[in-house]
Order: sequence, then C-alpha cells, then structure tokens
Amino acid sequence: MVATIQVNKQSIKQLLESGKDQTFLIPEYQRPYSWAENETKTLFYDLLEFTENETKRTNETEGTYFLGSIVSYENEDGEQEIIDGQQRITSLFLLLRAIYTKLTSYENKTVEQENFIRQIEPALWKQAKLTGEVDYTSVLITSRVIDNEGNKILQNILESGIADPKATDNYSKNYILFQKLFEKLCELSPTLMLEFIYYTLNRAVVFPIKTDSQDDALSVFSTLNDRGLPLSEADIFKAKMYNRIKKEYKKLFIKQWKNLSERAIYAKENVKQLFYYYMFYLRAVEKDVATTTLGLRRFYSKGGFTRLYKSNLLKHLDQILDLWVVMNRRESIDEKPWTENIQIIKILDTLSAYPNESWKYPVVVYYLSHGEKENFETYFLKFLRKLFLELTANYLVTPSVAAVKADILKLNVDIVDNVSPKIAFKNIPISILQEKVKTPNKNLVRMILKMVVYNNQDELLPEKWEIEYILPQKME
Repeated sequence: MVATIQVNKQSIKQLLESGKDQTFLIPEYQRPYSWAENETKTLFYDLLEFTENETKRTNETEGTYFLGSIVSYENEDGEQEIIDGQQRITSLFLLLRAIYTKLTSYENKTVEQENFIRQIEPALWKQAKLTGEVDYTSVLITSRVIDNEGNKILQNILESGIADPKATDNYSKNYILFQKLFEKLCELSPTLMLEFIYYTLNRAVVFPIKTDSQDDALSVFSTLNDRGLPLSEADIFKAKMYNRIKKEYKKLFIKQWKNLSERAIYAKENVKQLFYYYMFYLRAVEKDVATTTLGLRRFYSKGGFTRLYKSNLLKHLDQILDLWVVMNRRESIDEKPWTENIQIIKILDTLSAYPNESWKYPVVVYYLSHGEKENFETYFLKFLRKLFLELTANYLVTPSVAAVKADILKLNVDIVDNVSPKIAFKNIPISILQEKVKTPNKNLVRMILKMVVYNNQDELLPEKWEIEYILPQKME
C-alpha cells in the first residue's frame, strides 16, 4: 500500500485554526520544550523584520515568510500528533497568547484591535458553534511529554494568559519574554504593532506535512531533519510502555527508565541499542532464525507492541548493560563474581576487536538465559572461548558478516535452553586454518594480537593502542 503524504502551504492562522477539528498533540515520546531566550527573540525579531520590509513594499503583491515544516499524522484519537516542529508550533501558541493578552487589556479598543482579537481566538481555543463564545479551557494544543511538569504550565498559560515571573520553565520564561517584546513594540509604534499581528497571522507560512501513520511521519522527519536530535525508537517505546502502566506505577517507571538511560550513557551505550540486542534474545526465545532482520520499530510493534509490555523487560535491558559496564568501563559489579574473573574479561576484550557485531548477539542471549544459574562463571568462560574460536576460524576463511549470520541465529535459539550449546558453524580443515592464519584479513589482526598477548599476561591492553611494524610496509 502506497503511503499518502499531504503537503499544503498554510498561514499561521490557517495552521493553528485546524486544531479546532483535530487538536494538536505533543506526544509522550517527544523531548521537553527547549527553546530558550535566543530562539524566542530570533522568532520575534525575524517576524518583525519581515513586517517592516513588507510595509515598505511599493507593489501590491504581498510576500511570505517561511517558518519551516510541521510533520504530523492523525493518531487513533483523531489528534494531529506532532513528530517534528513542536518547538515552533508551541512558541507560536505562546506568541499569539501574549498578543491576545495585550489586546484584551485595552479598555477602549480600536476597530483594528477588536478585529485581531476575533482572528486570534479561533487559533487558540475552541468556540461555541452557534454563538462563537470562546471556551478558554479548550486550548488547541496539548502536551503529554513524559515526566514533564511543563505540560500543565503550558495549559495554564494558554487558558489564563498569566505566567509566574519567578518560574524557571521555558514555557513561562518565553511567554513572559514575548509579552515584553510585544509591549515594547506597542510603545514604539502602535501602527507597526498592528501590521506585525497581520503579517504574523496571515503572511508567515509553514508547510504542514501530514502522513497516514506514525512510521511514515517518522520517516519523513528523518529525511528532512539534518539538525538537532532525531527521535529515537527508544523514545517511542518509552511512551508506549508508559501509557500501558497503571497510574500508581508511572513514577516508578520514570525512575527506572532514567536510571537505565544514565547507566547506558555511563557504559558508553544507548537505550536504543539495548533494544536492538534484546530483539535477538526475543527472537531466540521465539525460535526465529530468519536471516532477514526487521527494523526495531517494526519488530516491537508486531502484535500491538506486546513485546514491550513484559514485566521483566527493563530488568533484562539493565542486565545487558552489565556486559558493557565490564567491557567499556572495565569495572566489576557487586554480587556478580564473573565480572572479576580475569579470564572472562580477557576473552570479552578480545571479542570486542572482532570486525563486526555478530559476536554480541549470542553473548547477550547466553547472559540473559543463564546469567543467574549456579556455576555460570565456569560455563560462561567455556562458551566465550568456543565462540571466539569458531568466529575466528570462519572469518579467516570467509571474511564477511554474511558468512556466519545464519549460524549465529541458530546458535541463539540453541543457547536459550542449553547452558553448553554446540558451537560448530562449518567444518574447516585444520590445514586450511594453518595456512590462512599466516596472512589473516587485516580486519582480524587486532583480535589475533589480543589473543596472543592475553595468552601471556592478565593485564588488559589500553583501550587505545597502535600496531608497530617491525618491517616497512612498503619495500623500495
């Protein structure tokens, strides 16, 4: 089925008014509103400069000022779920609310002021169908960003037009800044102030990009976005899990997720990658040996994201981090004796020099499947050594990822129920290995050198080290 993407140029007024039929939603997986003073002033002064230039035009054709694109899709609740552009659209709501607050403060309003009050109202709130009366509690944008007190603050500002001068959140600070900037403009030139409102509402434009699904919207966003931080699958997964949890456990989940994220950073990993490793564990449990690897979001979304709702998921992700704390931080972990076993640490460090990541998947599957069993330390060391030998032998003969992909997937399945799985990918004659090891593929050199060094010492090599050549690489 071909994806449908709608792109239409709209004025700010047209864009925001579309929220009457489909409310704008800043979803749970988005990051908190982060615009600060610099971005807020830039938006205001850019619009002001555009207004000043337009008022000087000698011809009748009006120009437009492009504010960028807004990427969204209609979610199952009929809301416009914002994938990209939340900073801009939120700031525009705050700016128009600041303008509206000032206009309604005048006792004797001019015809122009009354006109713009009427134009702004349907861009901020829902109105009664027959009377047009404004319902100030029905704002056209809602933020549900996880663990963010600013969600209520944004709602309160748009409802009341009041922000706490002592507040430190970006919503309050930027709203107050917009008020000050607009107040200064009113004092400077009441006429220019009216022109500013007109051009902001009607001649500042955006390109709303609407898609059929979240996946399509995220794909469009990834294609367009070459700045800032793209949304991660982990952000999406966090929101799905958060929404599924009972209210009384939500704070605990946020705490656990925060701890996981911080530990991942400490271990020089990221949460998205943990989900990727975990996917191979789940595939092994489900006895899936297909060589085609689905994308993360597609894999976890199957069956209505049920794989994300298992009670032990966060525990397993944290367990996976044990491996990377040991390898990347070179630290032991309390109550986990294997993390102090120098033989295990050396073989893990040796495997880390393998030319691709295929070794990681069976190691993760083995650790999650047997890490809490008695005598794990002994079994784990034996497993790692066998895995190392098999991977090295196969790469010596066929130096490519594809050469062992199918065998790795079958091994993963075997590992789940077997603490001593058989590791034998291909029957390679010893004579061939003896010949190949004399001139190994250059990608394998570092791992072989580690193997040789660790056969004679327990001290780990530095994280960064260079190879010194005894003979010149090029002979004259």
